[in-house]
Amino acid sequence: MKRILTSLTLLLSTITMMAQGWPSEYEGVMLQGFYWDSYDATKWTNLQSQADELSQSFSLVWIPQSGNCGGTSMGYDDLYWFPGHYNSSFGTEQQLRNLIATFKQKGIGTIADVVVNHRKSSSGWFGFPSETYNGVTYKMTAADVCGNDDGGKAKAEADRLGVALGNYDTGEDWDGMRDLDHTSENVQTTVKAYLHMLLEDLGYAGFRYDMVKGYSGTYTGMYNADAQPEFSVGEYWDGAVNNVTSWLRYTKIGGGRQVIESAAFDFPFRYTVRDAINGKDWRKLKNASVASQEAYRRYAVTFVENHDTEYRSASYPQDPIYRDTLAANAWLLANPGTPCIFLKHWQAYKREISAMIAVRRAVGLHNECTITPHTQQQQLFAATAVGKKGSMMVAVGNNAKTFSCDGFTKVLEGYHYAYLMDNNMETAWADVASGSYPKGLNVTLSAVTQQSNAKIVYTLDGTTPTATSETVESGTQITIPSGNVTLTAGILVGSSVSGIIKREYKVSDFSPYTIRVYVNTDQVGWTKCNYHSFGGDGSRAGTSWPGVSVTNKVTINGRDWYCNEYSINSKNDYIQFVFSTASGSPQTVDTEKLTKDAYFEVLAEKSGSKHKLKYSTTAIESTKADGSTGNQHVYSLDGRYVGSDTSTLPHGIYIVKTIDSNLQSKSRKIIIR
Repeated sequence: MKRILTSLTLLLSTITMMAQGWPSEYEGVMLQGFYWDSYDATKWTNLQSQADELSQSFSLVWIPQSGNCGGTSMGYDDLYWFPGHYNSSFGTEQQLRNLIATFKQKGIGTIADVVVNHRKSSSGWFGFPSETYNGVTYKMTAADVCGNDDGGKAKAEADRLGVALGNYDTGEDWDGMRDLDHTSENVQTTVKAYLHMLLEDLGYAGFRYDMVKGYSGTYTGMYNADAQPEFSVGEYWDGAVNNVTSWLRYTKIGGGRQVIESAAFDFPFRYTVRDAINGKDWRKLKNASVASQEAYRRYAVTFVENHDTEYRSASYPQDPIYRDTLAANAWLLANPGTPCIFLKHWQAYKREISAMIAVRRAVGLHNECTITPHTQQQQLFAATAVGKKGSMMVAVGNNAKTFSCDGFTKVLEGYHYAYLMDNNMETAWADVASGSYPKGLNVTLSAVTQQSNAKIVYTLDGTTPTATSETVESGTQITIPSGNVTLTAGILVGSSVSGIIKREYKVSDFSPYTIRVYVNTDQVGWTKCNYHSFGGDGSRAGTSWPGVSVTNKVTINGRDWYCNEYSINSKNDYIQFVFSTASGSPQTVDTEKLTKDAYFEVLAEKSGSKHKLKYSTTAIESTKADGSTGNQHVYSLDGRYVGSDTSTLPHGIYIVKTIDSNLQSKSRKIIIR
């Protein structure tokens, strides 16, 4: 009996530890695996194909709400909650299961986007679908809707239908879909079953709760205490630290379990970074955040951009960081809290961000580590972060490149950022993380050591370097040859080699990449659009006429574009198209050889029996029907494309390129706004 009681005590203790919102001293980094309208980039099959690469940098990947929403959707108008209705805008239920299983096999936990503040009805105001799962039928009614939903409009409709609503909302009202009454026993039962299904059936590792301002934090606490996720983060969208930490405290529930049951996105952290960058004053990074609070940093999921803050279009500018994307991520990855990298940033700067994550891991930074300001100036902010294995310094701002500090060695640097490691770590360092890279990969080797006469020895065949191996001075750049190369490097002092590191590089003459092809049919009134693809070097199969029906649409500047994604698989590869309606007629003229993103507008004007196309490299360029263009592309100084109209941009310095009909740069200039 004593042994049974002891085992039971240990089991209950383990469950309690797992359910405390977010793991203590967690060292992982999370990826937000989508952005707004990322229907192609975030296809379950597309994400699954990247599992090997993602696993080298990320422990968690947050994906969109995965249930069927009754049409093309990012998932925030949730309709179905249970299996049988899991063919979403990102793929089929089986493809979702394959993705989650593959991620798990590679050591990645998948985070579900849980939308339970509100729900879409399938008919009328209160016609929610009936779903049967594991022999139990779940059905919501008007009684499960908040009594003051939609500012009283739901009540008026309920009175007209002669039905009763539930209790008043325990959080903020949202004038959209039906706000669910979480005091309802039926809602609670359904949500609990849904969460258990996500964890135990689909295999998710944890939850990201959407719009938690819409209902009391006590219910997030209740649901997590029941489901026992290891990871849970709530979107409490608020820039005030006290408001976010207050929500965290509300997730504590009774019954002897007075522990915080969920982490929260650190919006205050995000706003400090935005204000420092957009305001050109790096001292603002010292402003308070959840991650800066010792009692709460464990529960801070930090980020610098997401799908609700990113720049979408001139019509939906949102609230983005307009410059210094790399500096923003460098600061993010050197701080306590669990960093969440935005997919667009990862796509644009894989090499730089993976290198930053490698430094974070080497130092052993975690969500409860400490960071102390060192230099606080308008043009430079530097701080020291202490992890389980050592310490590092991060410098961001206009003067970051020239920053140095006694006892630290610079191991990474880029536009407006630098990382330095404590010499007490006594390790060799390579400034490029393991991964796949194109031919001509250069890597800088550094000796992080107290020994002033130290050099670097290295091999490229995976063998352990010795005193007789290739030797270079610390700070030397070497070129990695093509092929699968294992770089092993160590510190050489006298005849002794120590501090050995290893990198696995796959260096090829060409790195496959994807392009997106957009088609607008407003002028011809097509309600369907087929893409017939052909050409290339044979590495990518084409389609038989009349091609593949493309249903994914994105809205840009108020116009709908059919969008599909294709792979360019070699330096000789390209893709060509004919666009048509579902029957194959009418159709367009052939496109030229494409190797990068392109936008086509189908014109009513015909060439023979075929519609002409207007071609451009962005959706907002003004182009001619013959495809010629003399338009400008505007880039921020960190290389991000920010549009073609400089008049709509915030004050700053920009690079303006003029592009010719072959997509080549004709001229370049710097402008200051």
